[in-house]
Amino acid sequence: MIERQYLVDALSIEESWRIFRIMAEFVESIEELSTLRNAVSIFGSARLKPGDLWYGKAEYLAKRLAEKGFSVITGGGPGIMEAANKGAAEAGGKSVGMNIRLPFEQKPNPYSNVSIDYKYFFIRKVMFVKYAVAYVIFPGGYGTLDELFEALTLIQTKRIKSFPVILLGSDYWKGLMDWLNDTMLKEDMILSDDLDLIRITDDPDEAVRYIQRFVIL
Repeated sequence: MIERQYLVDALSIEESWRIFRIMAEFVESIEELSTLRNAVSIFGSARLKPGDLWYGKAEYLAKRLAEKGFSVITGGGPGIMEAANKGAAEAGGKSVGMNIRLPFEQKPNPYSNVSIDYKYFFIRKVMFVKYAVAYVIFPGGYGTLDELFEALTLIQTKRIKSFPVILLGSDYWKGLMDWLNDTMLKEDMILSDDLDLIRITDDPDEAVRYIQRFVIL
């Protein structure tokens, strides 16, 4: 009985200390990013390699954004994240990599000139949206969809100020958009205005121009 109570007390203490670790991660992030201005958060698959079509487009997009005075934020890992950090850094822009510690796939790429390491997904997600003036979503998996719908939900519910949410790759996103239109909208789960929150293009330059319409540098 005593051993069981000791275990309960130890777990309770551990939970209390977790609060401080969470606070510390928030504080570190805010201090590191407090001077960041006009940042575009870019998401997409960690599995794409140099030479892939979308890797090249992500690199080009980030380069063009940096040339226009925007900072770039990614998840700091490989694939689309690496491409975007590379494009921004090589154009002389601020290239932020917010790496999450995972047991597979995610390793920091070498192109971030501002790098932050996270243990907690939810803190990282807060930082993605807190400092962003736009989201650009390249083809990706669960994590990419998570960031997309997180932003759409926050904008839809007016928890944050509306900003451009752009999907790159019309063919890749066609099935999702068809389902949103033919199922969710048709069954009154969303409104047509909710679909207007999403912009789709295959052209990185069009994405840059669209973002510039909403942001005065």
